[in-house]
Amino acid sequence: MEQQRSIAAAWFRKLRDRIVTAFEMLEDEGPGAAPPGRFVVTPTKRTEDGGGGVMSVMRGGRVFEKVGVNWSEVHGALEPRAQAAMASRGVPGIDRDPRFWASGISLVAHMQNPHVPAVHMNTRMFWTPGAWWFGGGADLNPCIEYADDTAHFHATLRAACDAHGADYYARFKSWADEYFFIPHRGRARGVGGIFFDDLNTGDWQADFAFTQAVGQAFLPAFQPLVRTRMDLPWSDADRDAQLVHRGLYAEYNLVYDRGTRFGLETGHNADAVLMSLPPLAKWT
Repeated sequence: MEQQRSIAAAWFRKLRDRIVTAFEMLEDEGPGAAPPGRFVVTPTKRTEDGGGGVMSVMRGGRVFEKVGVNWSEVHGALEPRAQAAMASRGVPGIDRDPRFWASGISLVAHMQNPHVPAVHMNTRMFWTPGAWWFGGGADLNPCIEYADDTAHFHATLRAACDAHGADYYARFKSWADEYFFIPHRGRARGVGGIFFDDLNTGDWQADFAFTQAVGQAFLPAFQPLVRTRMDLPWSDADRDAQLVHRGLYAEYNLVYDRGTRFGLETGHNADAVLMSLPPLAKWT
């Protein structure tokens, strides 16, 4: 499994590099005379001997108000609370041996133009002495919804799913609808996408290939929406709607998101874990 872990970590890093390059190209195409935004890249560490990663954040660009594309490879022993949470999910042997390894990419983009939807994507591999699995997904979070955008995003993800499992899209869309729901608001945080976790069919290569397909589908799902909407005029009311919607996003990530809790509970760099939070938000 050590070789597979190395392969997965390297692929997640390459996906991070590919997306960063594509987003900087969108900045070059973006409206306005201001210089195009560029990512600031910062190494991160979990602990002295627990691995780390790369935090890549761009702020104040032509197209992206704030976007983070982070990669990590971490290892060590789970804290008791995280260990108990995984034991409650039925991870074999985790109650006896808290060692773990994890690698993945995590992306959240908050856009300048309210007509361009915010977006989230992540893919990851997790290992313990008794188990391994993949997880991830992508979901779209517009404050001003366009039916064509929603349809394109879902169709692209569906094509990625259908190539690997006839029931994957239906299962993982339903899971996303449930997972990205905000109970205290009684609503979803966006228009959904797909979400999967604990994916272990017994065939590592097949599960990794599907996880790669989800990562590869992200740019074709999202880039056309940016190019279609980033030049549209917007009003103060549109901006107000955007800031209020970002408040929902912040509430979800701080209260319910599994990845946020895991990152903070296992001692990873707090700035990298909380990269997903918007630069500005509003509550009515």
